[in-house]
Amino acid sequence: MLIVGTAWKFLDLMRAPHDKVLRILVSCLALLAAGQILSFPEVGSTVDRLTGTGVTKVAFNGLYMSGLAALTVFFLSAVPGEPALRRRQIRFNVSLLGGVVILLAALVAATPESMRGHSLSTPHMARPTIALFYLVGNSYFIYAYLASAVLALRFARMAGPHLAAGLRVMTLGLAGMTAASAGRMILVCLRIWEPGSHQAFNQLNWSTGDWSLGLVLVGISYSAGVQLFTYLRSVVRHRRMYRELTPLWTALSGAFPELVLHEVPTGSGHRRWWVRRAHERFYRRLVECRDGLVRLSPYLVQVAPTADLARLPADQLARYIAEALKLKPTSENVDSSYPAARIALPAADDLHSDAGELIAISRAYTKK
Repeated sequence: MLIVGTAWKFLDLMRAPHDKVLRILVSCLALLAAGQILSFPEVGSTVDRLTGTGVTKVAFNGLYMSGLAALTVFFLSAVPGEPALRRRQIRFNVSLLGGVVILLAALVAATPESMRGHSLSTPHMARPTIALFYLVGNSYFIYAYLASAVLALRFARMAGPHLAAGLRVMTLGLAGMTAASAGRMILVCLRIWEPGSHQAFNQLNWSTGDWSLGLVLVGISYSAGVQLFTYLRSVVRHRRMYRELTPLWTALSGAFPELVLHEVPTGSGHRRWWVRRAHERFYRRLVECRDGLVRLSPYLVQVAPTADLARLPADQLARYIAEALKLKPTSENVDSSYPAARIALPAADDLHSDAGELIAISRAYTKK
């Protein structure tokens, strides 16, 4: 899911390469995804085999902590505030990240090579360098999760309903991951004071972490999912409206071909282009229909000199359009002026009301 989110936001970044906040978000998702990939046992063992035992452990923590720091910086950059204070907070987070990663690397280097592949179940938890590795690392996780949760909640108050809902779910997940990090610190202390697996506590803590991570991913993907659904619904709607305008557009473009912009070929090689350009094609067809009616309006006035062409029912206006198209000469005198009239004004002053008016005429035109 992190990989999909990275790809989705990277496409947005390609369209807006100078958006600094978006760059931070893409970096955050990419770092978190890279950290998750490195946490896979097969990947980690391969990296350790190629480099050295313990390298994967430091690299995973460095990548994942960098992703969390980028998430904090993203929220700091997105939430309005005093620029000087924001810069200080960003510098603090970057410095803290650098200090923690260096300390973790030093602790691994100070651990005997045979013990560098340790985990929370290691029998050597009482060794200072191993215990400190988990205590320092999880202390940073607690800070990063809490800071991100607080900033996400603040950002949710200013966001739209869908984004706010996703951010609140994400905040709940971050709170759970904070608790899981604190649980890992407790487990380290328990294993030092009372050696043993403490399996029940460990299992409960892992379950909390897994469920919390799921909530974070749901929160991250919710607003993106709503955005994707809304986009696809608008694409389907505009493709349908594009087709519904075709009868009227065909008649008007045949009479005034100079109003039609150059069409990109619609062969199989251009199908994906067509999907991406659904909105543009609809808007263009709408404008061309409206321009065609403006050009035809002098002939409509001749056909129905006493009619209110701006308010006529669609079926009656469609009949007048058919008559006006027959009245229009094949070639117009370029030196003559043709005063335009208002045709089919929509009830509301918005694009889709205008489209609805023209679609009603187009439907009626096919039945004339």
